[in-house]
Amino acid sequence: MMETGSSIALARRLWRQHVSAYRGRVALIIVATLIMSGTTALYPALIDRAFTMFARRDPRILYQVPLIVLAVTLVKALAQYAQTLLTQQVVLGTIRRLQVSMFDHLTGAELARIDREAPAALAARFTTDATVIREAMSRAVNGIADFFTLIGLVGTMLWIDWELSLIAALLYPLAGLPIQKIGRRIRRASGGMQERMGETAALLNESFAQARTVRAYGLEEDERRRAERAFEHLYRALMRMIRGRAALDPVLEVLGGLAIALVIGFAGWRHAAGASGIGNFTGFVAALLIASRPLRALGTMNAAVQEGMAGLERVFHVIDEPSVVADRPDAVELPPGPGRVEFRHVGFAYPDGRPGLRDLSFVAEPGRTLALVGASGAGKSTALALLPRLYEADRGAILIDGADISAVSLDSLRGAIAYVGQDALLFDDTIAANIAMGRRGASIDEIRAAAEAAAAGFIADLPEGFETRVGVNGQRLSGGQRQRVALARALLRDPRILLLDEATSALDAESEAAVQQALARLRRGRTTIVVAHRLATVRDADRIVVMADGAVVESGTHEDLIAGDGAFARLVRAQALAG
Repeated sequence: MMETGSSIALARRLWRQHVSAYRGRVALIIVATLIMSGTTALYPALIDRAFTMFARRDPRILYQVPLIVLAVTLVKALAQYAQTLLTQQVVLGTIRRLQVSMFDHLTGAELARIDREAPAALAARFTTDATVIREAMSRAVNGIADFFTLIGLVGTMLWIDWELSLIAALLYPLAGLPIQKIGRRIRRASGGMQERMGETAALLNESFAQARTVRAYGLEEDERRRAERAFEHLYRALMRMIRGRAALDPVLEVLGGLAIALVIGFAGWRHAAGASGIGNFTGFVAALLIASRPLRALGTMNAAVQEGMAGLERVFHVIDEPSVVADRPDAVELPPGPGRVEFRHVGFAYPDGRPGLRDLSFVAEPGRTLALVGASGAGKSTALALLPRLYEADRGAILIDGADISAVSLDSLRGAIAYVGQDALLFDDTIAANIAMGRRGASIDEIRAAAEAAAAGFIADLPEGFETRVGVNGQRLSGGQRQRVALARALLRDPRILLLDEATSALDAESEAAVQQALARLRRGRTTIVVAHRLATVRDADRIVVMADGAVVESGTHEDLIAGDGAFARLVRAQALAG
């Protein structure tokens, strides 16, 4: 974890990139804070004056001090309300900006970055980390108020009795050393706690998502043990942090009690010698007691700030990750064309070292269907993912209508491509909204036409029609219905290149027949690249490319490859025997 110098750097960056957008409100917060601090510092002086007037039997005690106390309290209350409201506006606005920055980065990151971390762990950056940052910022603003309050109270104590003030001034700085040491320990523990929170959330998300598998295979006890281990790790991480927090208040309490004991002892000795009146002593002790709250808050604030810095460090770490897939400074728009795709000696390996492609070359001609087939792990889906630059190729070049895709803008590239996969995951929105994601600004008539072309007639039978919400991942629809909505989205996009990754393999016979009809319409006049595991589905492809170990081993029409009795023929025979 970063130490104090890095904390300052993090705070400066937070101000420069996010908080400075609220300069006006920050200025108002400072004004409100100074008013709060000033009015709080007046209380001991008022108490001192009240006791003096009591001792002198001054009749003005009946109205003067009560009215002044009411006025001071009212001013402080208004300033406190304004400060709290403005502070939360700035803090929550800053958190929102951080969340937007992090989300923007992650949505533009390559898939390998997203695959590296569980979705629940990523989500924790937006929730758990945001919570501790928000708490740290709120405490820091309140800490400024506490600091100025202490300054005001010290001034009041010096005005009331400078000798007693020296005693208190010698003791309280001693708290700085343990507070700083405990704060560093809390920051380290907080970073570990936030990691454990993300891991636990990821485990729970996975376990609940796999509820059917767990019950079908009798894995309940295994899952309980896994969860218990995660909860135990989280418990230990939380206890490490809590032990640090728990030490702060007792340290400050002991020092505060020692200061008050010495002040009372010294004042008693001095009063016995006839050197001071009761009013001075009462006002001073009142100031000392009032000062204990902001002083304790400043001590515990360090712990909250260190936790927030750990969260902020994690958030900035995500934002600062270099984006492997990004537009070049000189990126141009993808030129118009019929959709000719060419892979030239393309090589790719996953960031974790898994092999992907090696020297892959093939051409998909405009208006025709090319099928990529091969055993599992041959690199078929990887090749499909490289085309819209979900990953970046390590070697070679991929061209669309003669343009190297690495030199064109991502928006124009992906706007020319539609993808339909085996798992047609939809967003928790209406059917119309899910289809409309294919093309921004599409009218409802265009959405209906795309649904009709995708054989999605079932929509009309739903109680709310196109306004039916599909649920999380489209779970309220059947597999065939989800796939036809996904096809309608692709049709609405009207792409020049269509990528199909085993789009019908998970469907029943009736749903597959309807989807295949829709696919036939969708492929018409477009360059189509199909990844197929069931070889019977590629019989009508214009060209079949057989892959093994990330490279092409043979290609041709279905008839030519069967007649050649090579790798494709062997795959067909193997599937026939397995079937």
